[in-house]
Amino acid sequence: MTEQSKKDNEDQKTGAAQQLKRDEFDAAGKSLSDALRFSFMILKVIMIILVIAFLASGFRTVGPDEKALVLRFGKIRGVTEERVLGPGAHWVFPYPIDEVVKIPVEKKVNLAVNSLWYYQTKDEILGEDPKRKPRVAEKLDPTREGYSLTRTTRRSDEILGSDGSDYNIVHSKWQLTYKIDDIEVFFKNVYVNEIKPGQIYFDVITDSIKPLLQNVFEEAVVTALVNYTIDEAIKSKDTIPRHVKRLVQQELDSIESGIKVVSVYLTDITWPRQVDEAFLASIRASQESQKAISEAKTSAENTLNEAGGPVAERLLATLKDKSITEEKREYLWLQLAGSAQERIAEARAYRTQVVETTKANAEYLQQLLPEYRKRPELVIQKIYQDTIEFVLINADEKFVIQPTEGAAGKELRIMINRDPSLKPKSSQPSEQTGQ
Repeated sequence: MTEQSKKDNEDQKTGAAQQLKRDEFDAAGKSLSDALRFSFMILKVIMIILVIAFLASGFRTVGPDEKALVLRFGKIRGVTEERVLGPGAHWVFPYPIDEVVKIPVEKKVNLAVNSLWYYQTKDEILGEDPKRKPRVAEKLDPTREGYSLTRTTRRSDEILGSDGSDYNIVHSKWQLTYKIDDIEVFFKNVYVNEIKPGQIYFDVITDSIKPLLQNVFEEAVVTALVNYTIDEAIKSKDTIPRHVKRLVQQELDSIESGIKVVSVYLTDITWPRQVDEAFLASIRASQESQKAISEAKTSAENTLNEAGGPVAERLLATLKDKSITEEKREYLWLQLAGSAQERIAEARAYRTQVVETTKANAEYLQQLLPEYRKRPELVIQKIYQDTIEFVLINADEKFVIQPTEGAAGKELRIMINRDPSLKPKSSQPSEQTGQ
């Protein structure tokens, strides 16, 4: 074999080896390319899934009794009505871009205010021994006992110029029911503690605003009760709670709290235990006084009705009022009924009788005047005899005493105050003569 042939064979072997190496390199590159392509595809799918999951995490649901605010980097997002989200599903940018604050606006919260009540031990509060009478301190301790002041008298009963410095102490328990009405105003102006992991936002809100509501409510109670007497405060069911509710709402609106007062109830009210016996005696005296006044008013009304009927009271008022005309007064007089009307009728009849009798006597005397001028003694004698006859005819008993000789120094005794049943009838008068 020639050297040229050997060289060609070696070149062929070398070419074949190089070709084999190139084929092996191409196969490895293709496998690597396929692996990279598959990896990029998986990575792309994962990224798409992450993006979808990220966007899906932005969906928020607001409950039917809730409203929500969206905070974008700590500030409220949106304008006007768009700032508040209503019930339903909403999409926002996921945290930390957007944060959703949901507040139950329709949820009513009850807050018991017992800070104006007197001091009680734990046993008294729990009522472990109800038969045991609690030990009452001799004096009220204002450092640990709550109270408010009431007036001694009504404003209408005060004397002009009085400073009204006399007040009474009362203890009271209350219940306030409220809800968050305007969440945007509430979120801006009312401080809420920072939420810790595991806490419910609404519970944090309730605990945070409790001191504010209690202070506002106590001030309203003290301001309201000073306008009422202690009797009005103890008997009040609606008037004072409505007054307190109005004052609390005015104060909450003035500080722009976004809180609405739903209701206010006075659950219990009492006087200081230190004056329990004296106050009970005062209540009894007041009740007896009111009873006596009521009975007196009833008696007066009955007397007026019996005496003059329904218009008696109006007529009494007109008699005291000088501006009432005589026509109106006479009109009321004509409407009188009862015993007054009977007496008025009797008086009018008597007046008529007197007038008519006087007229008849005047006419009679006018007729006698010419005869009197002619024979005065005879006319007087006649008048005297007519009078004696009139007197004797109407007398039940008649005594005719004739003087006799020798009657000087003797007494005549007649019993004139005898039993009426033994008196003889006027139709058959008896005569008794004695010496």
